[in-house]
Amino acid sequence: MEIFCIESIASTHLFLCEQIREGKMTQNCALYALDQSGGVGSRDNVWQSSRGNLHLSFCLREGDLPSDLPLASVSIYFAFLMREILSSLGSKIWLKWPNDLYLADKKVGGVMSAKLGDFIVGGVGLNLKFAPPGAGLCDVKITPRELVEEFVRSLEGKNSWKNIFNHYVLEFEKSRKFSVHHDGRVLSLREALLYEDGSILLEGKRVYSLR
Repeated sequence: MEIFCIESIASTHLFLCEQIREGKMTQNCALYALDQSGGVGSRDNVWQSSRGNLHLSFCLREGDLPSDLPLASVSIYFAFLMREILSSLGSKIWLKWPNDLYLADKKVGGVMSAKLGDFIVGGVGLNLKFAPPGAGLCDVKITPRELVEEFVRSLEGKNSWKNIFNHYVLEFEKSRKFSVHHDGRVLSLREALLYEDGSILLEGKRVYSLR
């Protein structure tokens, strides 16, 4: 997978999606920006960031993902790969269901994904140098370039969903102190039941991570 770096852009995610729609992007790639002015977060929020943080988007053909990976849980998969990289460096960052990276009780980053034609487009934002009010800062030192290179290697390793999920099951217990937004409501994860495909049962309804 080729890695591209751009000095400044409004949104790596929107740019990559546009390239795919226009037929200009035909191969797997990763694109990160040193500065990003209009990053896209979950639920169409703006991801507030600054130079020195990670602003990464990437695209993978669906056939290049692990064969056992449920598409509804690709965000969990990508987020846990990033969490494992950080953990190998000594970080205490953990993955809150479904796609938020937390340090203790503060969000330090997040992952999003979308299906576009034959591609799965993923995005990762991580506070490496700057954290807005109320957010957390990554607890290990690594440059955006180094982190992107490690993440791409991890993607190319095609770690199975079964292996990732087996590790995530225990970590999911940390999410029970928190809540999620679903259908315009804020729901507690205290009594959530986690299924093997990464979805959860909340108030009798099956909820998937589709962002």
